[in-house]
Formats: sequence, C-alpha cells, structure tokens
Amino acid sequence: MASFGDLIKSETPVLVDFYADWCGPCKMMAPYLEEVAQKMKGKVKVIKVDVDKNQQASAKYQVQSIPTLILFQNGQIKWRQAGVVQPNTIMSQISNLSN
Repeated sequence: MASFGDLIKSETPVLVDFYADWCGPCKMMAPYLEEVAQKMKGKVKVIKVDVDKNQQASAKYQVQSIPTLILFQNGQIKWRQAGVVQPNTIMSQISNLSN
C-alpha cells in the first residue's frame, strides 16, 4: 500500500477523513463519505485515517477535533473542515478544484 504522503500527492483530489471508532459524529460522516465516493467516482479518492492509530499524521496536519476532513491535491491542502459536513458541501469543494 502506498504511504500517506504518496497518496496525497495525487493529481486526483484525495479527501482524507480523520476519525476515531469511538466518535459519534464520525459515524454520522460514514454514509456521507460513501455518497461522495459513489457520486464522484473517478474524480476523488476518499480515505479514512484513524487518529488513534495514526497519531503522527494527525499531529502533522494539526487535527484537533474529529471528524476533520482535509482535501488534498498534488500534496497541498485545498480545503479542510472539522465536524459533520453535508455531502453537497464536500462535492462542491471537490468540483471547485477541477474548475
């Protein structure tokens, strides 16, 4: 499997969901992220990062509350949002990248 650093350097936008299994709002995000992944298939890659198991990545990107979504393209942060985010908001952010 590619390293996190390699994944986010992709030309294709990568939406990273920083979450924890014990987090209620994180569980609410799961179906939203599935919807985004299905509706934007081929336009975005969605990956989940467990903050408890990947504390180094969480610290590097200063994730202080979960869920936190960060949208990367070519290794750069293009958008980030903490808390529960509606699928339409996420999809519009992804669409903005390709314009």
